[in-house]
Amino acid sequence: MRPLNMSGHFLLAPIPECSSDYLLPKDIKLAVLGAGRVGKSAMIVRFLTKRFIGDYEPNTGKLYSRLVYVEGDQLSLQIQDTPGGIQAQDNLSQAIDSLSKCVQWAEGFLLVYSITDYDSYQSIRPLYQHIRKVHPDSKAPVIIVGNKGDLLHARQVQTHDGIQLANELGSLFLEISTSENYEDVCDVFQHLCKEVSKLHSLSGERRRTSIIPRPRSPNMQDLKRRFKQALSSKVKAPSTLG
Repeated sequence: MRPLNMSGHFLLAPIPECSSDYLLPKDIKLAVLGAGRVGKSAMIVRFLTKRFIGDYEPNTGKLYSRLVYVEGDQLSLQIQDTPGGIQAQDNLSQAIDSLSKCVQWAEGFLLVYSITDYDSYQSIRPLYQHIRKVHPDSKAPVIIVGNKGDLLHARQVQTHDGIQLANELGSLFLEISTSENYEDVCDVFQHLCKEVSKLHSLSGERRRTSIIPRPRSPNMQDLKRRFKQALSSKVKAPSTLG
């Protein structure tokens, strides 16, 4: 299932050395959140390198940086990988709170669960709620991703469950297989980059509006009146002295 349809041009390139005349690209900061062993690290590496690596050591949170081009726009992309281990109900709240700094830093979010792990699916709602708690006045985009879509024989979460949850939370949803479909992985990251970039544009317009006030049109009648008053005072001045 592919609810999102991305056809824009998307390239990866190393971040060059900055010179004095180099126009800095927009900074895009994303965070990938979810329970352990749902494929967060594999998604990021697949997106950045096109390679799929199935097994990873439990990560403590790694930051990836790349210069990317999305539909002709140059973006400086940072992706924060996050530790898993949040599906256990006894430490769920504590584990989510430990992600607060990451959530506060990021501007867009991927919430990932595995279709083979119902507990990981159940962790999505509290993660989403925590994002909105940290960003109460923000419209930070969130995409819910059901990963490991190729493991149909072990499915525990149905596609309609993901769609229903996304609708309830007002989020986008995509079910993918990181191992089998590189294009779907690109679609997810590309769409999130575009949504964050839109927020930057809107924020920039608001700042320009607040910093640079609209110039007031001159009142020509008022200017003529003041000019006449100035001339009149100059004419009258010698007579008062005499």
